[in-house]
Amino acid sequence: MQPLEQGNTFKAPVSVALTGASGAQYGLRLIEVLVEAGHEVWVMISKAAHMVIATETDIDLPAKPERLQEALTALSRAQGGQIRCFGREDWMAPVASGSGAPSAMVICPCSTGTLSAVATGASNNLIERAADVTIKERRTLIMVPRETPFSAIHLEHMLTLSRLGAVILPAAPGFYHRPDSVDALIDFIVARILNQLGIHHRLMPRWGEQAPNS
Repeated sequence: MQPLEQGNTFKAPVSVALTGASGAQYGLRLIEVLVEAGHEVWVMISKAAHMVIATETDIDLPAKPERLQEALTALSRAQGGQIRCFGREDWMAPVASGSGAPSAMVICPCSTGTLSAVATGASNNLIERAADVTIKERRTLIMVPRETPFSAIHLEHMLTLSRLGAVILPAAPGFYHRPDSVDALIDFIVARILNQLGIHHRLMPRWGEQAPNS
């Protein structure tokens, strides 16, 4: 990765929201890699996602945005000000308006409840509103659902969102690269997200390419 310029000049911000589906590791790893790539990262974590993170990992993340920001900065080894965190009803956050929101948002993992709310324009909390803004402004929205099996309701919502321009990227890692760890499976999905964002990475080779260290 290229080093950041002096004076904390970060690359374009990317919004990352973690909601209450299994697979918190995908979202946390995505934040880490975006930080490594030099991007400013704007983070929203739902109440249910905090419960999932506590269940699936050994990471203890505080709920208050200020303390959460400090914790994620330390966890991802970010520079000061590189990560910004927003609360559930922080309607003054830049992501709540088309004039302030960044060009891309990733909901990872995306619960089926969030999927439904975004598909119907509910905007009952900041994550849903930020996604609604991303859609209305015709910007990049990537949703990473982690559920199985999908019901017809889930599939209808995915179709609706896809027709609106959202990228539906299920957390379904491949095995053709012969992963030897859970981390490799996580990186498979994170790499796919980065590809959709147009962000260069070396997490794994593209199809037909040699591995970075080969």
